[in-house]
Amino acid sequence: MTRDQYTFTDPAKLYADIEPKKQEMPEPGLDADLSPRADLGEKSYRGTGRLAGRKALITGGDSGIGAATAIAFAREGADVALSYLPEEEEDAQRIAGILRDAGATVLTLPGDLKDAAYCRDLVASTVEGLGGLDILVNNGGKQIYNEDLTTLSDEQFDHTFKTNVYAMFWITKAAVPHMRAGSTIINTTSVQAYSPSGILVDYASTKATINAFSKALAEQLAPKGIRVNAVAPGPIWTPLQPSDGQPPEKLESFGEQTPLGRMGQPAELAPAYVFLASAESSYVLGETLNVNGGMPTP
Repeated sequence: MTRDQYTFTDPAKLYADIEPKKQEMPEPGLDADLSPRADLGEKSYRGTGRLAGRKALITGGDSGIGAATAIAFAREGADVALSYLPEEEEDAQRIAGILRDAGATVLTLPGDLKDAAYCRDLVASTVEGLGGLDILVNNGGKQIYNEDLTTLSDEQFDHTFKTNVYAMFWITKAAVPHMRAGSTIINTTSVQAYSPSGILVDYASTKATINAFSKALAEQLAPKGIRVNAVAPGPIWTPLQPSDGQPPEKLESFGEQTPLGRMGQPAELAPAYVFLASAESSYVLGETLNVNGGMPTP
């Protein structure tokens, strides 16, 4: 029997065949070069029509959590616009093909999230190309480890905040006027917002900001019928990790600190985004849904 997200299984033993390996790749990293390949749900995610007719924009949609979410959204009936860096075209085109096979209308919109004009155009292109926008997933992110604050450059600090925080602000600000009651905004934060690593000072700071932004905006937009929530992943196997997101020597033990004793796969995140995007979560807003293998959070 083919396993899907509804299959009864032991979560501690799931993905035992995917062992992280020491490796390095240039930023931003590609799923195509990741060894072993991450599970994005290509073969396992089964849709049930929960997002039929919806129009979604996903940043960082070419790989990792964004790609898994895009696959799930398409199989649930949504049309999808993918935002990604031009260097990630190979990954983006593979994901776009999977979405089209699911029957979705797909837009591929490459660009740099550090560019405010691109972020605003991204929304306009989505609305024009899909005929609307009612699900926004701010997921694109930058993570570069640094072991000494005195060597953390102004440029890296600025780029991390622009990619992770400013882009979320620019895109959301442009998107809200197009969103009707029933629309949803989902922002990707991290366990780093609660339990920051010393080597991720700038990244962890952005994730805490995203958490606060999401909760404040949820309160502001609730009267309009627009729900805002966040998902906080733990250690998930994506190209972000070997492209200087973690020290290479730490990759082989990546995720072992969780109670489940393993890293997570992007496919394990997708159902959380589907839940928050669907009408099933109609009374859920200002929430941070932690998907982290059991790591304690406030």
